[in-house]
Amino acid sequence: MSTRFLFKSFVILTSVAASTLSLWATDRTTISLNGTWQIEDSKEAEAIPVAWNHKVPVPGLAHSAQPPFPQVDQFDSRMLLQNRVGQGGLPNGATVYNAGVSRQERNWLWYQRRFEVSDTKSVAILRINKAQFGAAVWLNGVKIGDHLPCFTAATFDVSNALRRGSNELIVRVGAHPGVLPASVSGGTDFEKIRWTPGIYDNVSLALSENPVIDGVQVAPKIVDSSIVVQTALRNLGNNSVSFRLTQEVHGWKGSAIVNTSAPPRSIVLAPGESKVVLQSIAIPGARLWSPESPNLYVLETGTGGDTASTRFGMREFRFDTATRRAYLNGHVYFMRGSNITLHRFFEDPLSGTLPWDETWVRKLLVEIPHEMHWNSFRFCIGPVPDQWLDIADEAGLLIQNEYFVWTGHDWHGPENRVHFDTAEMIREYREWMQDNWNHPSVVLWDANNETWDPIFGEKIIPAVRGLDLSNRPWENSYNPPQGPDDPVEDHPYEHQVMADGGPPFSMTTLESPGAKAPGAPSGHALILNEYGWLWLNRNGNPTELTKNLYPALLGKNSTPEERLALNAYLLAGLTEYWRAYRQYAGVLHFVYLTSSDPAGYTSDHFRDVGKLELHPEFRDYMSNAFAPVGVYLSFWQPSIEARSLRSLETMLVNDEDRQVEGTLTLALENSKGKRVANQTKKFIIGPLGQNTIYNDFKFPSTTGDFLLRAIIEYPANGDGVSTQSRRYVKVMRATGKEN
Repeated sequence: MSTRFLFKSFVILTSVAASTLSLWATDRTTISLNGTWQIEDSKEAEAIPVAWNHKVPVPGLAHSAQPPFPQVDQFDSRMLLQNRVGQGGLPNGATVYNAGVSRQERNWLWYQRRFEVSDTKSVAILRINKAQFGAAVWLNGVKIGDHLPCFTAATFDVSNALRRGSNELIVRVGAHPGVLPASVSGGTDFEKIRWTPGIYDNVSLALSENPVIDGVQVAPKIVDSSIVVQTALRNLGNNSVSFRLTQEVHGWKGSAIVNTSAPPRSIVLAPGESKVVLQSIAIPGARLWSPESPNLYVLETGTGGDTASTRFGMREFRFDTATRRAYLNGHVYFMRGSNITLHRFFEDPLSGTLPWDETWVRKLLVEIPHEMHWNSFRFCIGPVPDQWLDIADEAGLLIQNEYFVWTGHDWHGPENRVHFDTAEMIREYREWMQDNWNHPSVVLWDANNETWDPIFGEKIIPAVRGLDLSNRPWENSYNPPQGPDDPVEDHPYEHQVMADGGPPFSMTTLESPGAKAPGAPSGHALILNEYGWLWLNRNGNPTELTKNLYPALLGKNSTPEERLALNAYLLAGLTEYWRAYRQYAGVLHFVYLTSSDPAGYTSDHFRDVGKLELHPEFRDYMSNAFAPVGVYLSFWQPSIEARSLRSLETMLVNDEDRQVEGTLTLALENSKGKRVANQTKKFIIGPLGQNTIYNDFKFPSTTGDFLLRAIIEYPANGDGVSTQSRRYVKVMRATGKEN
């Protein structure tokens, strides 16, 4: 039997190979079971190994096992096969209507480790934060239960199987999505090539006495500087328990001076009884959480038999349809950032154990985003390990948290459409929310990606929305928004038609008035979280989706360096453009981290993903394009006549809630970097405002290749800040020829 417990606590003791515990009377003791485990495979579901010859890190993925398993992640999903049939790479008979086709000689992977406990308590709860594909647990030879969802925490009551001294834990996971029942979501993604199994999040054991704390939800209320606390309690014992529920708040790591509590609540629970308690706790003078000041608090909950620590931030986030804006803590806030498709990165041969290397993850989520001026990410098409959201809380990132659903719109005929089990999806979404709702970084539930399916708006979201006491907004992809102020995503993909062999796309169209409308037909707030269609693999070669695009843009003999430079140049221009017209509450580029594969569809911008070194052109151009005070030079003409006078439109945007004053310089530089023309004007932009400046600019009589720069300079935090927008232009003689 499997019992789901929803506690979120901090690990206080760490075990790698084996742990010996000295237990306290009334506190929860949490034992980390992370480390090196044994692993074996099997074809049959009940074939528990008798010998263990492979080792694997937990958390991690099975492709990191030593010695390695052959073809461990080889699985062609139903959607990938549909893609290949549609592209002519496979015959129509290759289409399947189940999860897909396995290309490996195994169905199951078995994880095993031993650990020691010096003493036991009345209650022992095993928690596997995430495992794919599904998890079944045996402790000391006793089958405990199953948890089939791949993207939410599995919790098991192992109280009767745990023993003092040595314990053997075995966890079986599916080797591929094909072993899951048809009702369970194993993830839907048209562009994912490999599906790697494993226990990819933390494993822990919690020991306590009754009554146990099943879960704690904290909902900030900034209007009166308080929190609403929902505590789920359960008595797993055979006798009634009478106790006092206590709640105390303090600052995390001294980041806030506060010490407040709720009056203790006297409660009685009969054997087997559960109860949910709502309380309000005032936090006088609370410091709010934001990307600029990610202040955190901790709520300590106690029953006399169990304790739990819940970290949270005082913040509220919403969208408003009337203004089409996002609001953070009651103020307009513009989201700037990118996307991470971690489950696609899992299939990258270079991913290894990087997603669980804290130093690597902190550079990915803290250091680089700060340099790029990003305050937001969409965790796209699949969840991340809990540690990622912990770090996002501390870094002050706004996270659009997307479930692993992308089904499209009957692109390959209605018979190929994925049909979801409503009850199962409601269960999975409920668990997903419970796992994540105390993270202040999670500001938006994202039900799906590029999906047309009424089931989400009509049944799934309404069934779970009220569970979130913070009332976060929901994003429902290309389906109608479910709530009156929910946002809508937009994916204009300017170069897609050209990449598919259609008419060329010219950036000059961005100068025309008709180009300024967003692609999504909605009066709701819009989030632009995909655009461009310009992907290159890390080596500068086109991806499957752009293999016809770059020859059309640069010719058949372009070099990787030329393609990488053009990629950065065009992406920056589009980013500047979409920000300049203020049609979007958020602009998020696609994609910051994913897999890079010669047969892949998209890729990221890392020159060295292990060291997290971005291609310098991308870092340069896109850090300027995403600057909080941004500049967009609305000029895309590839050539212009010598001595011509042109009125140049420069658009400025201010994402900061303060007035900004500075200078705008238009500068024309020749191929040697020498400035041949220069104009400077002063500018003022109001808080969260926009300003458009026109300059009559005289181009020189000299012909050739030039770089036109629009540079803004202004003071900030005692320093001078400079941001630029760049355009390449050829100055031609009136006859259309160079000298």
